[in-house]
Amino acid sequence: MKNQPPMKEGTAQKISNAILSGAAGFASFIFSLAAFLYITELNEQILASLIAGAFCLLISYIASERPNSESARALAALGDRLMAVEDGDLVSPAPASVRQAMPKLAAAVDTLFAEVRASIDNAHALGMYDPVTSLPNRLHFRAEADKLLAAAPPGSRSAMLFVDLDRFKMVNDSLGHARGDQLLIMVANRLRVVVTAEMNEAPRRRPLLARLAGDEFTMFFPQIISTHEIERVARRVALAISEPFELYGHSVDIGASIGVSISPDHGTSIESLMRSADIAMYRAKSRGGGRHCLFNDELAAEHQDKMDTEKALTEAVQRGEFVLALQPQLSLVSGEIVGAEALLRWNHPRDGLRQPDSFIPVAERTGLIAEIGEWVITDVAAMLGNWQRAGVARRLAFNVSPRQLDRADFFIRLRQSFADHDVPLSLIELEFTESAAMEASDAVVAEIRSLRKDGAMISIDDFGTGYSNIARLRTLPLDRVKLDPSLIAEIETSDQARVIVQAVVHLIRGVGCEIVAEAVESVGQADILRAMGCHTVQGFVFAQPMFEAEYLAWVSNAERGAQSSVA
Repeated sequence: MKNQPPMKEGTAQKISNAILSGAAGFASFIFSLAAFLYITELNEQILASLIAGAFCLLISYIASERPNSESARALAALGDRLMAVEDGDLVSPAPASVRQAMPKLAAAVDTLFAEVRASIDNAHALGMYDPVTSLPNRLHFRAEADKLLAAAPPGSRSAMLFVDLDRFKMVNDSLGHARGDQLLIMVANRLRVVVTAEMNEAPRRRPLLARLAGDEFTMFFPQIISTHEIERVARRVALAISEPFELYGHSVDIGASIGVSISPDHGTSIESLMRSADIAMYRAKSRGGGRHCLFNDELAAEHQDKMDTEKALTEAVQRGEFVLALQPQLSLVSGEIVGAEALLRWNHPRDGLRQPDSFIPVAERTGLIAEIGEWVITDVAAMLGNWQRAGVARRLAFNVSPRQLDRADFFIRLRQSFADHDVPLSLIELEFTESAAMEASDAVVAEIRSLRKDGAMISIDDFGTGYSNIARLRTLPLDRVKLDPSLIAEIETSDQARVIVQAVVHLIRGVGCEIVAEAVESVGQADILRAMGCHTVQGFVFAQPMFEAEYLAWVSNAERGAQSSVA
């Protein structure tokens, strides 16, 4: 009987410890669960797991000791505090009773919550700011700009500047991405200077400056006085970026193409203002960059036309709305028809026959040109096959887009198309743009050389519009070089134009290629070209593009006329 009180006391202690341990474990579980619910990033989860584990060990150690009533009340208060995490409370300090009974534990709890809050704040900052320039990112910019635009007083005007760096890719390619990132930081700093200067000159709500992606920046001015004012800012931005950057011993010259849109004239939402500024920026870039362009109705109509053309082009491929017109090529030496070029036309259901310059740029931009080009090859093969069976052997030239060369099976499919129609490759001429020929990979050049070896004729089209590497031009497998129409347009009236054409002719003949002049519109131009050594021409002066039946009849009549004159 004397041992009974100690046994009851031991039993009570065990029960007390068990209850306390269970409560501590439950509280630790709730805290850990809440931490993982509020923290989603992997690095933060690892941090939270370590802290929660340490906390559980601490609580388990305390629970192993026999609690007195003061400690029990403190731990009960701590349990309530931890339960509050479930409701999102990461701010309140440890309860006062815990500070009095267990000051070290209270300090550990406060430190734990401070670290969790800091981790959440860091995650939020990473999600809202660009890690390279520390500027707001696209998400942050859109959210803040929406708020500023919504808060603008009725009748006020806002402005959006879309800034795209010129020649930035060259810096990345030549100096590396690390140097490119450093350049972006320097650009961001110059833009900050422009924003600060504007604030000092006319105190008002601070503009938003952000990096959207890559080499694209944007600036939103929630309040502007006039169009003249914001254009002045755009010119200041262009001037600031045009100044050389000193980058690790290199003097780097870039520029900026800037599009400007104004609310409410060009849009009443941030999305519409950004779209308008983006369109204007591309116009500035197309004019050579290093300048700004203000969005206007003409640009809006042009953009809408491009969108409509893109949609209609997709349907045109499916509906078979394309046709080929053939323009003869004439030898100025013999007077013979030496071939023809197949020119693409779009038989638009509403607009009628559309010329290539009205849709080819859109097809190139969207990638539809590859599908259209495949149709051209198939149609040329079928046409030449029909001529072969009718006893007519005429060479046809057609253009090949750089987008087609991107397809790994392009040359296989091309060969197969002509083989299917029993057309020898000696009856075709492939025309490549100057830039495509200069930038072609070794594998593509090898395929072109193989086609030429098997009889196909290879040409560079529109020579004089790009930047040719003369040494590479000499090593390419070429037969003909076609002068761009812009080179010969003024040879009758301009001494300078004649000097340039003569120099180009000597250059082309020096690499062993035949010269072809397109868009010859007068007998005077033809006579000058003949004197310069250009012996093959095509253009309205001799024949305009015509459809297949008309072309065959025209060639037949021309040949009969030539035979009659000889007789």
